[in-house]
Amino acid sequence: MHNSRISHARRFVLFLCAAFGLVLLSGCEEVKINDLTPSSLAENPSQIYTISMRATPKATSMVAGSLVPRLVIDGKNYTMTPSPLGQDIYDFDYQLPPGRNQLAYYFLVTFQLENNGVITSREAYTPVRSINVVGRYVLSLEVNRAPVGAKVSVLGRGFTSEDVVYLDSTPARTVFESPNALGFFVPAVEPNRNYRVSLGGPSGSPVGTFRVDGGSVTVFPNSLSLRGGEIRTLTFSIPNIAPPGGLLLDLTTDVPESVIMPEVMVPAGQTTITVNVQGGRPGSGSLFLKGYGAGEVTIPVTVK
Repeated sequence: MHNSRISHARRFVLFLCAAFGLVLLSGCEEVKINDLTPSSLAENPSQIYTISMRATPKATSMVAGSLVPRLVIDGKNYTMTPSPLGQDIYDFDYQLPPGRNQLAYYFLVTFQLENNGVITSREAYTPVRSINVVGRYVLSLEVNRAPVGAKVSVLGRGFTSEDVVYLDSTPARTVFESPNALGFFVPAVEPNRNYRVSLGGPSGSPVGTFRVDGGSVTVFPNSLSLRGGEIRTLTFSIPNIAPPGGLLLDLTTDVPESVIMPEVMVPAGQTTITVNVQGGRPGSGSLFLKGYGAGEVTIPVTVK
C-alpha cells in the first residue's frame, strides 16, 4: 500500500508537469519571441541601453491589440514600445544603475485568444539572458594602409598609456593621445602585405587588417667618416610628402657607442629632414633603416 501511494503521487506530479509544459509550449507556439539585443554593448555616458525584441503572433485566434510585450529586469516589469525599425519589433531604453556593467533579463508577452466567443488570457516568455556593458573597445583604424614609419590613429574607448598596438606579433611604437584615441607608428615590417592589427598583443583585442606599403628613401651622404666629437649631417629624402603626424625613420646601429644622433622624423607635409650625427668612441659599423628599398638601407659609419 505504501508503494502504491508513492506511485500515485509520482504520477500526479508528472501529470502536473506535463500539463504545465503544454501550457508553456502552446504559448510559445502562439507567439514567437526573438531577442534582437547584442550580448555585448558599448558603454555610453548616459548609461542608457536599448533592449529590443520581435514578438510575432502565430495564432489566428489572437485578439487584435491584446499583445503586450514586457521586459523583466531585477523582478520589475517594463512595458516595451513599438520600434521604428519594423513591424512586431519592440524596444525599451533601460538605464543601468551606477556601478553595474552587466544585467540579466527576459521577455514576457501577454495576449488574449478568442475561441467560440470565449476569451482567455495567455502568456509566453523567454529564458533569462544577459548583457555585458563594455567600457573598453576599439571602433576603427583611421586608415587601412600606410608606409613604414607613418603615424596611424586608432579610435575607441577606454584606452590607457599602457596600451601597445601590434602588427601580427611585432609591437609598434604606440602613443597615448586620449582615452578615445591611440596613435602608432607603422613598424619596420616587411612591406607590400597585410597584417592583423591588435591591441595588447597578438592574441589581444582585434583592431582590423592593415596593409603596409613599400617605399623608398634617399640618404646623403651614403656613408659617414668622422672623428670623435665631430659633427656631420645626414639628409633623408622620401618620394612623397610625409602624412599627418609625420613619418618616423626608425634607425638602428650596431655601434651605439660610436654614433650619437637624434630621432629622425620627417615632418608632416615635408619630403626631407636633415639631422646632426656626432662621433663618439672610435669604431666601425653601420646605420640600418628597415622597411625601405630592398628591405633595408645601410649607411656605413666609421669613427676615428
